[in-house]
Amino acid sequence: MTVITILLATFAAGIGSVWVAAALMGLGVRTAVSRPGAQNLLSLAAGALLATAFMHLLPEAFESAAGAKPLFATLLVSVVFFFLLDKAELWHHGHEHHQGHPHHHAHDLQAHEHHDHARHGHAAPARSGGWAVLAGDSVHCFGDGVLIASAFVADVRLGLVAALAVLAHEVPHHIGDLAVLSQASGSRRAAIAKVSLAGAVTPLGGLVGWALVDRLQALLPFLLVVAGSSFIYVALADLIPQLQKRLGARETLAQVLWLGLGILLVGLVGRLFH
Repeated sequence: MTVITILLATFAAGIGSVWVAAALMGLGVRTAVSRPGAQNLLSLAAGALLATAFMHLLPEAFESAAGAKPLFATLLVSVVFFFLLDKAELWHHGHEHHQGHPHHHAHDLQAHEHHDHARHGHAAPARSGGWAVLAGDSVHCFGDGVLIASAFVADVRLGLVAALAVLAHEVPHHIGDLAVLSQASGSRRAAIAKVSLAGAVTPLGGLVGWALVDRLQALLPFLLVVAGSSFIYVALADLIPQLQKRLGARETLAQVLWLGLGILLVGLVGRLFH
């Protein structure tokens, strides 16, 4: 029964988030962070990710027999790893940008729409038909599937909360993908199909995660910490900095309310399936 639940949850998080993103784009939400719709999505995703990490994943890991020091060490190493991974990808995409546009200054990158994670480059997709975006997205979705499966093996309620958090942060993520691929291919339907294929890798990651974690129970607390550190890093290093702009009182209040809504949703899901 657990593997079926994992498949359903990873399908909803991976492919469902693409369809939600496409629906929001149809309603006029775009990736530019200056737009209210995108700001609200980023705030909601940040709240959901932080709540999942601090209210569910990390407490579950620290309630295990694993010692606090090894778990904190895993948390530290994981955060540094995600930082270095971002650095490597930023350098790679920046290198591609200068090769393709030698006369552009580095600050011209800011003229492009800002996507919700550094793993999605700015200039490369336009020159490669979007396959660079899809390759990176597929790897990311596979990792999401493994993390969701790890949470489900620990506790079904924890898995549902993790799947909700992944879906919340994948929606703005996929809006960025769809915007890039629609521009590159000239077809919105083709862009949705391509990103859906990348999202379909999430259930594959879920199956692999279930097969491995189910046989390596001793590693489960550490995998939960890695999952938590991933959520914390994405929220604090990527989503929230995009919200730190000089805004009026109304827009600032909206950000706080949507952030609180993300936290509240995760808390309600946790209680509902307790």
